[in-house]
Formats: sequence, C-alpha cells, structure tokens
Amino acid sequence: MGFLHEGHLSLVGEARRRADLAVVTLFVNPTQFGPAEDFAQYPRDEQGDLAKCEANGVAAVFAPDAAEMYPPGYQTFVAVEQVSQGLCGASRPGHFRGVATVVTKLLALLRPECAIFGEKDYQQLQVIRALNRDLHLGVEIVGMPIVREPDGLAMSSRNAYLTSDQRRQATALWRGLLAARRAAAAGVSAAVALKEAVRAEVKGARLQEEYIELVDASSLERLDGLSPRRSARMLVAVRVGSTRLIDNIGLER
Repeated sequence: MGFLHEGHLSLVGEARRRADLAVVTLFVNPTQFGPAEDFAQYPRDEQGDLAKCEANGVAAVFAPDAAEMYPPGYQTFVAVEQVSQGLCGASRPGHFRGVATVVTKLLALLRPECAIFGEKDYQQLQVIRALNRDLHLGVEIVGMPIVREPDGLAMSSRNAYLTSDQRRQATALWRGLLAARRAAAAGVSAAVALKEAVRAEVKGARLQEEYIELVDASSLERLDGLSPRRSARMLVAVRVGSTRLIDNIGLER
C-alpha cells in the first residue's frame, strides 16, 4: 500500500532474484479499511515510492486509483472463509474480504509467476495462499521474513504515527515474542505459559492488548501447546495510543 520502507524493498529484492522482471503494485485499497479506520490518514508518498522502485531495479509500477479498481457498478468480492476468522478478522470486520478481493484482482491483471508478501501480516499471507489455491490462480506465493529496526520493532508504514515515547513502548512486542521463543527453547510447551511470556512484556510497557495467540502456522487454528508434529506461530496485536501494531514469530518445541 505504498510508503515503502526497507521491509517492502526486501520483497522487491527477492522478486528480482526470482524473476526476469519485477513489478510493484502501489494501491491504498479502500475496501480493506473499516469506516472508523485510517484510510484518509494512511501515510502516502507516491513520488518517493516511485524513486525507490526505480533505484531498486523495478521494471514497472502499477499504481491505479480507486475508480479504476472499483468503477461504478462494481459488485464482485472474494471471501476466504476460515483463515480470515478471529485474530485481525475479529476486530476488523470486512478487512480480509477487501484484501482477498484486491489481491485476486491484482493477480488476475498482472498474471505473475510468483508474488512476494511479507510475513508481518501473517494472517493476510495465509488468506492469500488460500485464495490462490482455491481459485486455481497458479501463482507461487512467497512469504518473506519480517524486516526489523535495530531495536527489533517490525518495520511498518504505521510506525510513522508513533511518538518517540510510543516508539520506545512498541519495542515490547519484540521482547515479548523473544521471551516466548526462549521459553519454548527451554522446554515450555503450554500455550498459556508461552502467551504469558509475551503478555508480561506487553503489560509492562502499558500497551493495550488486542490478542496474543498461539496458532497452527498454516491453518491458524488456535493451539493449546507446541507439538513436534505441527509448526506453530505466536501472533500479537496491540494498540500504542491510537496506533494498531501487529507482529509474530515462529515457535518450535
């Protein structure tokens, strides 16, 4: 959705590594914002984004306006039923319908061999994998690791909303996820204990918890604990002031 940072540019680098031509789509998608969300205020810098794309070897940029993507009379939407439930889907009704619709449209328009998405929006990535599989779109969907600031905060366009004090508070997200990983490495497997390791940092930094969940890495089914038979992911969403931030980490027993 633009306002590109090094996390986005890592996706560009992977696209260039995998393909002869890398194309970037820039589109702040109105259908994935709720009526009380930050569509109008979402950070934008189209000229800066285009300059970064050119500097990083992007062959073309597709930057439509909303009227091109949703012309008068538009009435078709895509809903991915299961992995869109709970987590961010619980607090942002309609969000993943908007995501699934616009990504389906972009894949249909551009017909890429592969499409690169970051793992920070982990539930979104699973929604996209599901729609690609279920609609037989035939695209290789590639998830790329989260790119972090030196203090561990996941890079996000919404970080621009944070004051300097909130920015320091927000680093508790990564500290909490690392605490859960350390606990798992020490043999802790119960979801309650692993989530509490995250929650202690979140509460200590006075962040407002939206959810802290241990889930199956593919289905996003809530887990009671770690198992050697299933890959697991700890997903977190909090509010820092009025800014909503998400993060996640893989955990193994």
